Amino acid sequence: MTIRLHDRFKRTLAASLFLAFGSTQIALAQQSADAVSPEIATGVSEKEVVTAQKYMVSAANPYASKAGQAVLAAGGNAVDAMVAVQLVLGLVEPQSSGLGGGAFLVHYDSKTSSLTTFDGRETAPVAATPTLFLDEEGQPLKFFDAVIGGRSVGTPGTVKLLFDVHKAHGKMSWAELVQPAIDLATVGFEVTERLSGQIEASAERLALHESTRAYFLNADGTAPPAGHVQKNPAYAKTLRLIATGGAEAFYKGPLAQAIIDTVRTDEKNPGVLALEDLANYTIKERSPVCVTYRTYDVCGMGPPSSGALTVGQILGMLVPFDMAAEGPESAKSWRLIGDASRLAFADRGRYMADSDFVPMPTKGLVDPAYLAERSRLLETDMALTKEQVVAGSPPWDHAMLLADDQSIELPSTSHFSIVDADGNVVSMTTTIETGFGSHIMAGGFLLNNELTDFSFATHKNGVPIANRVEPGKRPRSSMSPTIIMKDGKPYMAIGSPGGSRIIGYVAQAIIAHIDWGMDIQSAINMPHLVNRFGTYDLEKGTGAEKLAEPLEELGYKVNIRDLTSGIHAIVFADGALHGGADPRRDGVALGE
Repeated sequence: MTIRLHDRFKRTLAASLFLAFGSTQIALAQQSADAVSPEIATGVSEKEVVTAQKYMVSAANPYASKAGQAVLAAGGNAVDAMVAVQLVLGLVEPQSSGLGGGAFLVHYDSKTSSLTTFDGRETAPVAATPTLFLDEEGQPLKFFDAVIGGRSVGTPGTVKLLFDVHKAHGKMSWAELVQPAIDLATVGFEVTERLSGQIEASAERLALHESTRAYFLNADGTAPPAGHVQKNPAYAKTLRLIATGGAEAFYKGPLAQAIIDTVRTDEKNPGVLALEDLANYTIKERSPVCVTYRTYDVCGMGPPSSGALTVGQILGMLVPFDMAAEGPESAKSWRLIGDASRLAFADRGRYMADSDFVPMPTKGLVDPAYLAERSRLLETDMALTKEQVVAGSPPWDHAMLLADDQSIELPSTSHFSIVDADGNVVSMTTTIETGFGSHIMAGGFLLNNELTDFSFATHKNGVPIANRVEPGKRPRSSMSPTIIMKDGKPYMAIGSPGGSRIIGYVAQAIIAHIDWGMDIQSAINMPHLVNRFGTYDLEKGTGAEKLAEPLEELGYKVNIRDLTSGIHAIVFADGALHGGADPRRDGVALGE
């Protein structure tokens, strides 16, 4: 049975969303800056942990958090709030996620005490061939030659994910959950400084296509300034179709045709997406991948995501070490974390892909005995050499020779976490891939460039690459939506955007909270140190820079750079909910 939102909610939500950004900024400005953090956290603009008793939502934009909070206040559950949050994010944070992309969802159902995952990842078109991202001479295309235009667009999965999961688990009316985003697209939203800056940085590419040029840029080609009220009537029209027709209105009919026309008639870089790809798209419910860390079960999305496996491997390799005793100031801590990450990424590059297409040693990669074996490589005083960081030999049921992956994964994406009054939990990471996706629009939303998450090369030295392009296949992802369980009950919902660095961001926040005793907001505020392939990335302008010299002495090459995560998390503790939102983005945690 669906529950209709009461009239007062419907009358006031659009206005409250319009005011949400300004009021939230005022509230944040009034927060105390006296939170205790380790020295390494200096230099990151901090937020304070938010505490609530009934429900909470933490998302990357105040409008989205406010929309989710309003649904929860009206009696909706976490899945209802998920619909409202995602549809608003697609409007106010269009560079990161939206109707034209895909998502992974980890969901805890309090009625059945069950944890499951839903795969809304984009798929390669039926007409995709192994040479999709090769030039006329058989060499991989340059990244942005592949990204811009229709060639990189996979079958979007987000709308189907929202609709199908809501049908199975939602309480409120679907149409009324779509309405807040319709209202906001109609009255307009305030452009944030972050969105304005990202439009400015991408203006040259956004100007290549009429649809993106007309929506994102002023007549003189400049970006709209922060505070500009942006309306999107085309998006509102699309949402009205979806509100009345459900997912079918997106995957069939005039809207589907508009998507295909945009992709296939792109003059600069046409793609091969077809109506049959949209019509045949399905969501897949999959079992979570879980790894025990200390007294917690860390659970997330399995293949085609590498998230839960790689986060799980990093944590699993650290189990024998007393991370709490070493602490966040110790170079040894970061040597252990960095080299555990490098070993996990070596396995990721060799084995991880869409397991519906490629046999994968999923269980073997997180087998405790295998992780203990890999962990022994960390029993050294110096950084592992390049020769030591190779893929391992996990136990598995298939014998298959695979070459290392050559895909490129650049950061964008968004993440939100939700807990409702009944204890249902949503941890969802959502994306259109690179910032602004393919840089082409249909129906008021950007289309993804997700196909560039496949390896551009299909083989290496004659050996096939697991994450190669194949028709209907889902490209490997690093998205790591996570729910941590303790004693059979949810303890934390967490995730982040950030390309393949997502894995490091999520693993670090978990370690900071569990091992180093930081509250969840302090764990998010903490500067990032990420090592995937040997070079240690240290977050620019933060206390992480003081570890540059000690890490170099251990044998690492160090790169000081911006590391813009977007971690949004909620923790169950002391009979309350404690939420955190990443200060590197515009979001907030809200609850009651």
